[in-house]
Amino acid sequence: MINLTIDGHNFQAEDGQTVLEVARANDIRLPALCYHPALKPSGACRLCAVEVTGKSGRLTTMLSCVLRVKEGLAVRTTGELVKRARRQAFEHLLTMAPQSESVRELAATWNVDLGPRPDGCIRCRLCVRVCGEIVGPGALVMHKRGGQNYVEPIEGRCIGCGTCVNICPTDAIRMEDKDNVRTIYIRDDVIGRHPLERCEGCGALFATQRFLNHIHDRVTPHPDLKEHHRYCPTCSKLFSDRIKSFQNRR
Repeated sequence: MINLTIDGHNFQAEDGQTVLEVARANDIRLPALCYHPALKPSGACRLCAVEVTGKSGRLTTMLSCVLRVKEGLAVRTTGELVKRARRQAFEHLLTMAPQSESVRELAATWNVDLGPRPDGCIRCRLCVRVCGEIVGPGALVMHKRGGQNYVEPIEGRCIGCGTCVNICPTDAIRMEDKDNVRTIYIRDDVIGRHPLERCEGCGALFATQRFLNHIHDRVTPHPDLKEHHRYCPTCSKLFSDRIKSFQNRR
């Protein structure tokens, strides 16, 4: 049997075993994505780095899945060298699979902060401009985080119109109408959440109260006496066509 230490604890291993095999056999956690016991280890993901003393006598990192045990080997699964190697490995994996949830979840398990997740936003500012210049509320701004610009909501300004969702060329902004409530998101940030109003004609949920109030306030006031209704676009067109047809028959 071969004697070695892992994190200061003594273990015995069989000749030919790898450090990763010994660690897992003794319930010592090490991250790995490319390892499978039925296959020859390749070290492709590079996540299973451990700290050992190299031939020069200096501390270095090696991949535990390919590192064979030897008598007196001293291994550390934590420390600054391991932390740096692990972060670099996760960042490398994300360059190949930026949308991978499994990579991010594993990184979070090991307390490796990979920064804000990709959000599909190309920083074209169409959403910011249309909300401020056309619709009016100015509910979105560009804010710099970690040297990168991100579209972020200004709390309380969204009216739930969905214009930003419709104009976004990459679907980075999304809208969900559920349980009579409209929620608009970018990444995991909520831009706005509003109850939906029903059309007085067909009863369908079609717009938020804040949006309808906003439209009413933006329309130039005039001294009319007619009764106003809240119709969805389909009913508005239907009733408008009926009125025109009636007028044409008179």
